[in-house]
Amino acid sequence: MKILINARMDQEHVVKIQSGFPAAEVAQAENPQEAGELAKEAEIIITWWSNFQPVFLDSPKLRWVHTLSAGIDGFLLPPVIEGRVLLTNSRGIHGIPISEHVFAMMLAFSRGLNQYGRQQAQSKWQRVKLTELRAKTLGIVGLGSIGREIACLGTAFGMRVLAVKRNPGPPPEGVNRVVGLEGLEMVLRESDYLVLALPLTAETKCLIGARQLELMKTTAILINIARGEVVHQGQLAAALKQGLIAGAGLDVFETEPLPSDSPLWQLDNCIITPHCAAHSPQYMTRATDLFCRNLDAFLQGEPMPTLVDPKRGY
Repeated sequence: MKILINARMDQEHVVKIQSGFPAAEVAQAENPQEAGELAKEAEIIITWWSNFQPVFLDSPKLRWVHTLSAGIDGFLLPPVIEGRVLLTNSRGIHGIPISEHVFAMMLAFSRGLNQYGRQQAQSKWQRVKLTELRAKTLGIVGLGSIGREIACLGTAFGMRVLAVKRNPGPPPEGVNRVVGLEGLEMVLRESDYLVLALPLTAETKCLIGARQLELMKTTAILINIARGEVVHQGQLAAALKQGLIAGAGLDVFETEPLPSDSPLWQLDNCIITPHCAAHSPQYMTRATDLFCRNLDAFLQGEPMPTLVDPKRGY
């Protein structure tokens, strides 16, 4: 069994895979050209979405692609959709850093840190209006592992937590109420903080546009750590400029890096981070452990923990 690691991975993680599966032949590509050659013989490829080459899927020997990201943008090509090549992702390892990133943004808005940071750069001493998170309503659109971690922190802060989930079911611990997509308007109207934590699919593309933003409170904050395309970016910029909502914390964008001429850069009520919410010193340790769990299941013919359903898109 030949495994290609098409990603920058420290030796300790490569060794963990090799020692855990001594019968496997593990190779790590140093550049795209080498990856292209090694992929011709690989049965399993570990890759970032940004490193992935669609030509990899042309190899008749390839059985499985594992992406080190949660998003599967760019992987849903015919060999995967038709089931010839399995696809797994790294969902479930991002909850801790992303939920902390979300609350860093929420606290920055509630305690005025975004405004005080600009004032400090101007040596300006002036108090601004501050609020609390306690007793506010937190709306979470997408209740996977990340959404559930965000909900747990919301509960710890004494917030009321509402969630939108494709298949609602009973509310998990820390969530007051779960609704399907048909309940999105209610969540938009009631949320003081709205966090987008759902996958990008045909159904969720531009889910939040001008109409949805108009339903939100003028004091509400929108935070997007999902995918940029879930929000209509131009309509969000207009809503922020017009004061239809109070602010936005954005870690993902339609085009990345965010172009220098984007109006979002100029908005005082917008916090921008460069798609880094999941970054953590523990990331590759967790990602390697998850891949090994998937490989154990793969070899034993058992259900793989993070197998992607191409029809659902996640």
